Amino acid sequence: MPPRQKHDRLTALLQGAGLRPTRQRLALAGWLFDGCDKHVTAEQVHAAALKQRVHVSLATVYNTLNAFMGAGLLRQVAVDGGQIYFDTNTGDHHHIFDEDSGHLTDIAASSLRVSHLPKLPSGKNLARIDVVLRVRVRT
Repeated sequence: MPPRQKHDRLTALLQGAGLRPTRQRLALAGWLFDGCDKHVTAEQVHAAALKQRVHVSLATVYNTLNAFMGAGLLRQVAVDGGQIYFDTNTGDHHHIFDEDSGHLTDIAASSLRVSHLPKLPSGKNLARIDVVLRVRVRT
Protein backbone atom coordinates (compact mmCIF):
# COMPACT_ATOMS: atom_id res chain seq x y z
CA MET A 1 0.00 0.00 0.00
CA PRO A 2 1.40 3.44 -0.88
CA PRO A 3 2.57 5.45 2.17
CA ARG A 4 -0.06 8.19 1.76
CA GLN A 5 -2.87 5.65 1.48
CA LYS A 6 -1.55 3.79 4.55
CA HIS A 7 -1.36 7.07 6.51
CA ASP A 8 -4.93 7.95 5.52
CA ARG A 9 -6.18 4.45 6.50
CA LEU A 10 -4.49 4.62 9.90
CA THR A 11 -5.73 8.17 10.49
CA ALA A 12 -9.28 7.05 9.73
CA LEU A 13 -8.88 4.01 12.01
CA LEU A 14 -7.75 6.15 14.95
CA GLN A 15 -10.29 8.90 14.38
CA GLY A 16 -13.05 6.31 13.98
CA ALA A 17 -12.08 4.96 17.41
CA GLY A 18 -12.22 8.46 18.90
CA LEU A 19 -8.43 8.88 19.13
CA ARG A 20 -6.33 11.78 17.96
CA PRO A 21 -3.88 10.55 15.29
CA THR A 22 -0.61 11.75 16.82
CA ARG A 23 2.73 10.94 15.22
CA GLN A 24 3.49 8.28 17.85
CA ARG A 25 0.03 6.68 17.62
CA LEU A 26 0.22 6.55 13.83
CA ALA A 27 3.69 4.98 13.94
CA LEU A 28 2.67 2.30 16.45
CA ALA A 29 -0.65 1.68 14.70
CA GLY A 30 1.21 1.20 11.42
CA TRP A 31 3.12 -1.72 12.90
CA LEU A 32 0.28 -3.16 14.99
CA PHE A 33 -2.49 -2.97 12.39
CA ASP A 34 -0.64 -4.13 9.29
CA GLY A 35 -3.23 -6.79 8.46
CA CYS A 36 -1.66 -9.58 10.53
CA ASP A 37 -3.04 -10.49 13.94
CA LYS A 38 -0.47 -10.02 16.67
CA HIS A 39 -0.04 -10.93 20.35
CA VAL A 40 2.62 -8.57 21.66
CA THR A 41 3.95 -7.17 24.89
CA ALA A 42 4.61 -3.47 25.37
CA GLU A 43 8.32 -4.24 25.37
CA GLN A 44 8.03 -5.97 21.97
CA VAL A 45 6.16 -2.99 20.53
CA HIS A 46 8.81 -0.65 21.94
CA ALA A 47 11.63 -2.72 20.41
CA ALA A 48 9.84 -2.81 17.03
CA ALA A 49 9.36 0.96 17.13
CA LEU A 50 13.04 1.57 17.89
CA LYS A 51 14.05 -0.83 15.12
CA GLN A 52 11.95 1.25 12.70
CA ARG A 53 13.65 4.41 14.04
CA VAL A 54 10.51 5.63 15.78
CA HIS A 55 11.85 7.33 18.89
CA VAL A 56 9.25 6.72 21.57
CA SER A 57 9.58 5.96 25.27
CA LEU A 58 8.33 2.74 26.83
CA ALA A 59 5.90 4.86 28.88
CA THR A 60 4.44 6.32 25.67
CA VAL A 61 4.10 2.81 24.25
CA TYR A 62 2.17 1.71 27.36
CA ASN A 63 -0.02 4.82 27.21
CA THR A 64 -0.71 4.28 23.51
CA LEU A 65 -1.52 0.59 23.94
CA ASN A 66 -3.88 1.41 26.80
CA ALA A 67 -5.54 4.12 24.69
CA PHE A 68 -5.94 1.63 21.81
CA MET A 69 -7.39 -0.89 24.24
CA GLY A 70 -9.80 1.65 25.70
CA ALA A 71 -10.94 2.52 22.19
CA GLY A 72 -11.58 -1.14 21.35
CA LEU A 73 -8.70 -1.54 18.90
CA LEU A 74 -6.83 -4.01 21.11
CA ARG A 75 -7.68 -6.44 23.86
CA GLN A 76 -5.54 -7.49 26.76
CA VAL A 77 -4.61 -11.10 27.52
CA ALA A 78 -3.04 -11.86 30.90
CA VAL A 79 -1.21 -15.17 30.83
CA ASP A 80 1.65 -15.48 33.25
CA GLY A 81 1.38 -13.57 36.49
CA GLY A 82 2.02 -10.00 35.46
CA GLN A 83 2.76 -10.78 31.79
CA ILE A 84 0.27 -8.90 29.63
CA TYR A 85 -0.11 -9.40 25.90
CA PHE A 86 -1.98 -7.01 23.64
CA ASP A 87 -4.06 -8.75 20.97
CA THR A 88 -4.95 -7.04 17.69
CA ASN A 89 -7.74 -9.57 17.11
CA THR A 90 -10.66 -8.12 19.07
CA GLY A 91 -13.17 -10.68 17.82
CA ASP A 92 -14.58 -13.50 19.92
CA HIS A 93 -11.81 -16.09 20.42
CA HIS A 94 -9.65 -17.83 23.01
CA HIS A 95 -5.93 -18.65 23.28
CA ILE A 96 -3.33 -21.35 23.71
CA PHE A 97 -0.25 -20.16 25.62
CA ASP A 98 2.97 -22.14 25.18
CA GLU A 99 4.75 -21.84 28.52
CA ASP A 100 8.06 -22.93 26.97
CA SER A 101 8.21 -20.34 24.19
CA GLY A 102 5.86 -17.64 25.50
CA HIS A 103 3.94 -17.86 22.22
CA LEU A 104 0.21 -17.11 22.19
CA THR A 105 -2.05 -18.63 19.51
CA ASP A 106 -5.68 -17.91 18.72
CA ILE A 107 -8.41 -20.54 19.13
CA ALA A 108 -11.72 -19.97 17.35
CA ALA A 109 -14.51 -19.42 19.86
CA SER A 110 -16.59 -22.01 18.06
CA SER A 111 -14.00 -24.73 18.81
CA LEU A 112 -14.53 -24.50 22.56
CA ARG A 113 -17.72 -25.02 24.50
CA VAL A 114 -18.09 -23.56 27.99
CA SER A 115 -20.90 -24.97 30.10
CA HIS A 116 -22.09 -24.96 33.70
CA LEU A 117 -21.26 -21.37 34.47
CA PRO A 118 -21.63 -20.23 38.07
CA LYS A 119 -24.47 -17.94 39.08
CA LEU A 120 -23.54 -14.37 38.24
CA PRO A 121 -23.71 -11.62 40.84
CA SER A 122 -27.05 -9.85 41.08
CA GLY A 123 -27.47 -7.16 38.44
CA LYS A 124 -24.55 -8.39 36.32
CA ASN A 125 -24.52 -9.78 32.77
CA LEU A 126 -21.82 -11.94 31.24
CA ALA A 127 -19.64 -9.68 29.08
CA ARG A 128 -17.17 -12.21 27.70
CA ILE A 129 -15.39 -15.44 28.56
CA ASP A 130 -11.63 -15.53 28.08
CA VAL A 131 -10.04 -18.98 28.08
CA VAL A 132 -6.28 -19.48 27.97
CA LEU A 133 -5.11 -23.08 27.58
CA ARG A 134 -1.57 -23.40 28.89
CA VAL A 135 0.68 -26.01 27.27
CA ARG A 136 4.28 -27.13 27.79
CA VAL A 137 6.62 -29.91 26.75
CA ARG A 138 5.86 -33.22 28.47
CA THR A 139 8.42 -34.24 31.05
